[in-house]
Amino acid sequence: MTVESPPATAMSHGRLVPVAVHFDDLDALGMLHNARYPLLVERAWTELWQEHGIRFDGDWATAGDACNVVKELLISYEAPVTRSGPYAVHLWLDRLGTTGLTYGFRFCSADGTTTYATGTRVLVRLDAGTLRPAPWSEAFRTVGRTLLRSAD
Repeated sequence: MTVESPPATAMSHGRLVPVAVHFDDLDALGMLHNARYPLLVERAWTELWQEHGIRFDGDWATAGDACNVVKELLISYEAPVTRSGPYAVHLWLDRLGTTGLTYGFRFCSADGTTTYATGTRVLVRLDAGTLRPAPWSEAFRTVGRTLLRSAD
């Protein structure tokens, strides 16, 4: 199922990425299972970064900026999702550091007007050989700066 994003001008910051909720994503009560929200957010981020050539193709030694780990995940469930169909994830960066970043997200209606969940996630870029923090590439940082939410 393909969902059209609203025009870029509809968002004051970040990007709205279409996602689909399927029938098997719903729990026994007919609501989107709590564990599916982070999964759908991850898929939206993966799609966004792949559009910019950042992807994991199975080789950690060449993964570059895709070699990163989650340090923290916070999520707040605002309203239940009670049907399958088209939705969206609004993504942005709150902080872009040398080796880490914090991104914000909203799981929302396809047009971005209704919020079902909000959250943040902290990522740390790793060196594939040492598994120690490593700096983001300049190409990654260039794209990341376009996603930064203003401090206002």
